[in-house]
Amino acid sequence: MQKKQLHLLLFISFFLMGSFGIQAQLAEKASPIFDNGEAQVVEAFSDPVKWIRHDLWVETTFDSDGDGKLDRMHVDVTRPEQTETEGLKLPVIYESSPYYAGTAGLGDGIFWDVKHELGEAGKPRQHPEVQRIGERPVISNSQTRTWVPRGYIVVHSSSPGTGLSDGAPTVGGDNESLAPKAVIDWLCGRAKGYTERDGNEEVKAYWSTGKVGMTGTSYNGTLPLAAATTGVEGLEAIIPIAPNTSYYHYYRSNGLVRSPGGYLGEDIDVLYDFIHSGDEAKRARNNKVVRDTEMKNGQDRVTGDYNNFWAQRDYLNDMAPMKAALLMSHGFNDWNVMPEHSYRIYDKAREMGLPVQIYYHQNGHGGPPPLEMMNRWFTRYLFGVENGVENDPKAWIVREDDERDHPTSYKDYPNPNASDVTLFLTKGAPGRGGLTSNKPAKQGKETLVDNYSFSGSALAQAEITDHRLIYVSPPLQQDIHISGIPKITVKLSSSKPAANLSVWLVSLPWNDGRRTKITDNIITRGWADPQNHQSLTKSKPLVPHKFYEVTFDLMPDDQVISAGQQIGLMIFSSDKEFTLWPEPGTELTVDLDATTITLPVVGGKESYIKATYTNE
Repeated sequence: MQKKQLHLLLFISFFLMGSFGIQAQLAEKASPIFDNGEAQVVEAFSDPVKWIRHDLWVETTFDSDGDGKLDRMHVDVTRPEQTETEGLKLPVIYESSPYYAGTAGLGDGIFWDVKHELGEAGKPRQHPEVQRIGERPVISNSQTRTWVPRGYIVVHSSSPGTGLSDGAPTVGGDNESLAPKAVIDWLCGRAKGYTERDGNEEVKAYWSTGKVGMTGTSYNGTLPLAAATTGVEGLEAIIPIAPNTSYYHYYRSNGLVRSPGGYLGEDIDVLYDFIHSGDEAKRARNNKVVRDTEMKNGQDRVTGDYNNFWAQRDYLNDMAPMKAALLMSHGFNDWNVMPEHSYRIYDKAREMGLPVQIYYHQNGHGGPPPLEMMNRWFTRYLFGVENGVENDPKAWIVREDDERDHPTSYKDYPNPNASDVTLFLTKGAPGRGGLTSNKPAKQGKETLVDNYSFSGSALAQAEITDHRLIYVSPPLQQDIHISGIPKITVKLSSSKPAANLSVWLVSLPWNDGRRTKITDNIITRGWADPQNHQSLTKSKPLVPHKFYEVTFDLMPDDQVISAGQQIGLMIFSSDKEFTLWPEPGTELTVDLDATTITLPVVGGKESYIKATYTNE
C-alpha cells in the first residue's frame, strides 16, 4: 500500500473515531427525564458535591432604606454542574424569606400586653435586636435536595432589610412584592445582578430558561403570591403553603384585635422587629420610618378597624395582574395562619380563570401538598410537559383518618354537593340548649358573663357555667359532612360599650385523652367586634343593653362529623388564646329567636335531618 493511501486511511479512521467520540459525548449529556408527567431524579444531577453554588446581588427598582441608592437583594443559586460544563439551561424553583439570616428571640416584653380594656392601646413593649447569622454563599438549603436532582435550579433570596439584602422590612409593603419580581426579572435577563453588594461586576443568569416557579411556607409562602400579584413575566407557577394573604386577617378579625394562635399579643410591628436582621447601620432609620411612624399610625390597636394601611397589605386587592398557575396548600386546623387565607385567594384566582388547585389537610400550620402534586404542577408549567394537570380535580382534601400524602379528590371546594342548612337555637343556659333545623317557638334571651381566665376548651367541656352559652344538636345517627364556610348571625346586647365576641363550633363529647386527633373537638371558629356590626372600616361604641345584629363568617372547613357526636355552637366573649383580656364581668345577652348559624352540609337539609332523626 502506498504511503499516501495509508495516510488517507489513517486520517479517515481518526476522523471517524473523533466523530463517534463527539456523538458519544453528546449522547452522554445529562438532561431532565420525565415519567407519568413528573420530572424524575437524574443520577447526573444528584451529587451535591458537584453542584455549583454561588451568590450575588440583584438590583431592584426601589430604595426602601432611604440611602439614595436602589436596594439590592442577596440571592444564592444552586445548580447542576451541567449548566456550566454542558451549556444546559434549566427552569428555576425560587424561595424567598425574611427568616434566612436569623430572627429575634421571643423573650418577655416583645409581645403586646393583652390584659387591658377594649379601646385602649396597651402598655409599650420592648424592641429586640436581631443578630444576623449565616455564611456566604449559602443563604438556605431548602428545596435543593428535592428539586436539583430532578433537573431544576434552586434560587433563594433574603427579603428587604433582612440578611445581606438592602432595604427595610415593611411586612407586606410594596417592596416585598417588587423584590422577588426583580430576582425573577434577573433570571429572565431583564434586571442586573452583581457579584458584590456595592460592586459593578455583573452576573448573568445564562443557565436559566426564563421559567420560574415559587414555593414556601408561611411568610415564605406569602412572598410567591406577592411576586405573582406584580404580573411579572416568567413566573409561571406558584405553590404557596399556609400563606398569610392579608395582614389584617392575620392580626384582626371582623374589627376585633385578635392574635394569631400561639402568639398572644403579636401584631405587625412585633413581626417587623422579629425579622429585622439587615444592616445594623440602617436599622435606626428603618425603625423610625416604618415601625415607629407608618406602623404606629396605621395598625390601630385601639379600634381594630380596616383602613388604608391594612388594605395595602391585603394581596386580594392586588390580584388583577396575576398570571401564574396557582396550587394552594393549607391546614383546616391552622389557627396561626387561618384557612381563610388560602381560600380567599383560590376563590379569586378561580374567578379570574387562572389554572388553580387547592389542597387542604386536617392538621395545623404548614404542610405542603404531596410531592407528586407539586412535581406535576411544576413539570407542567416550568418544563411545558403536557401532563394534563390542568384537567385534574380542583380540590384535594385529606380525610380525617388518612395520611397527608393520600388526599381525596373532589370536583371543587367547597364540595359542589354542599348546601346551606340554617340552624336555630333553643334555650338551656347555664347548661346546654339545642340546635334545630326548624325554627322553634319563642325562646327568649340568655346571658353570659365574660371571664378570660377560662379557656375555650374548658368552657366547651363545662356542664354548667355562666361564662358561655352553648347549643347542641341531637346525637348524630349517621356521619355529617361539612364543606365550606359556616356563617353566624348573633343578635346581642352588651353591658359595656365594647366587648369581644367569640364563636366556636365544636364536636361533643369533648375528647381530651392522649389519643385525641386534631379533628376531635374544634370544628371551626370565628371572632368579631360588635362595634363593627355595620362597617368593618368604622367601629362605633355600643349603647349598653341595646341589641345589635352581628353577622360574620367562621373559618372554612371540610370535615366529617362522626355518628354518635353532637355539633355544638358555643358563644362566649373573651377567648383566652386569641383576644384581649378585659376585666371580667361584661355581660352579653343573646336574643335566641334572632340568632342562627348556617352550616354548609353535603347533601343539604335532607342529610342533616337524616343524621339527627328530627323527621322534619
